[in-house]
Amino acid sequence: MNGLHQIKTIGLTAIAPIVWGSTYIVTTELLPLESPLLASTLRALPAGLILVLISRQLPERMWLLRLALLGFLNIGLFFYCLFFAATYLPGD
Repeated sequence: MNGLHQIKTIGLTAIAPIVWGSTYIVTTELLPLESPLLASTLRALPAGLILVLISRQLPERMWLLRLALLGFLNIGLFFYCLFFAATYLPGD
């Protein structure tokens, strides 16, 4: 059973770099050209909505502004910069 557990762990660990590596291909081939804001929104918004639906409750009022600022800086701005770079980097 230990060997099967190791294979499962390696397989699950490999998912992150595969998804991360697909960012450039998805950006250049599947998303509208020159729209990093739309691309970053399409990537982050569904995951955020799913997390809110899973938790079934909003955070306390005092945390809303903090979470909005953290979400903007950590996810929103980062994804925008990532997709901006992927959009304008030459791929040929």
